[in-house]
Amino acid sequence: MPIRRKRLVAIILLAILLLSGVGTIAVAQELNISAQAAVLMEASSGDVIYEKNMHTPLPMASITKIMTLVLALEAVQAGNVRLDDTVTTSEYANKMGGSQIWLEVGEQMTLKDMLYAIAVGSANDAAVAVAEYLSGSEARFVDEMNRRARELGLANTVFSNASGLPPKTLGMDAEHHASAYDLGLLSRHAVRIPSLLEMVATHEYVMRPDTTKKPILYTLNELLDRVLDSGRRYGYPGLDGIKTGMTSEAGYCLAATAKRDGMRLVSVVLGNPTKEARKRDTVTLLDYGFRLYEPVTIARAGQSLGEALVSRGKEEKVSISTREDLTIGVPRGRKDDLTREMEWRKELVAPVEKGEILGNLVVKRDGKEVARIEVVSDADVERANMWQILVRMSKRLLQSIVPGR
Repeated sequence: MPIRRKRLVAIILLAILLLSGVGTIAVAQELNISAQAAVLMEASSGDVIYEKNMHTPLPMASITKIMTLVLALEAVQAGNVRLDDTVTTSEYANKMGGSQIWLEVGEQMTLKDMLYAIAVGSANDAAVAVAEYLSGSEARFVDEMNRRARELGLANTVFSNASGLPPKTLGMDAEHHASAYDLGLLSRHAVRIPSLLEMVATHEYVMRPDTTKKPILYTLNELLDRVLDSGRRYGYPGLDGIKTGMTSEAGYCLAATAKRDGMRLVSVVLGNPTKEARKRDTVTLLDYGFRLYEPVTIARAGQSLGEALVSRGKEEKVSISTREDLTIGVPRGRKDDLTREMEWRKELVAPVEKGEILGNLVVKRDGKEVARIEVVSDADVERANMWQILVRMSKRLLQSIVPGR
């Protein structure tokens, strides 16, 4: 079939699918993707916009380190560890090959620096040092990785180490693989964890800043959106993460995310033959997603969503809002399909504190939940005293006896 005719057929099919409200995965097969497996998701809803062998388990190389970062930063978020904690390098961590920051046995470094070494330089020795610090040994940390994978619904994922090095390289007879879909789910979760995006979006990081200032790490993600010293913009517009990977077994891999106008997409490619193919596939996927989907802003941080009734309060109502913006992507032309519902945590009874979580704003499309966000009180509501309650009850009684007053 001539190229022009193929393009015309693809355009007609796309128009039919959009007008009929059918998903876009089928037409997405027209994309020229060289990766063995790939997936493209809208981050808020998890909509799969494109897929190629997305449930096939494959080696993932250093994309493994997303889970290592997730577990470390979740531990920070829970208050179990702090970023300024000191991590000591073991003899085992020192022996890691591949990408590294050449940690010496007994060398100490903050957890923060170790995590930046993982996020920016993909350091295998730092990944193992962090795993040992958090769990006592890499083996116990791997157990935590697999437990968290099950909790997140990663059905085709098995971890055997914290770095992503091939198990045979480490003298292990073990499975270590994931599907593109699973890594998309993991990435959707990861980008919501405080500090993670900041780390993976870093272009340059200096290790050992108080001594040798070596090495200076530069991101391995060539698509990272940044402005060079010359003022020229480099990378893919809006791309702020997340992790590259490459071994001879896994090929070139990349879990990427980009955000435009508040709408975030996540793409994963596994088993690309070359670095350029990995880059090209990722750009193709993200371009496709931003063409096909449009952002819809549901809520803006601090902007009132209305009022909630409060029992036994000095004030009977309180303004509510969200602490964060909520923007989701929907297929173009389908934003009117969205519905919004409020789920209250419980009956709202005074006292209520400013910033207290009162419930969730739930967004649905075609009856299916696509996003939710916590709503909070915009003000304090003190508990009313008995006299105030009696006056209020009297007014209501009077109004019911004399309508219109």
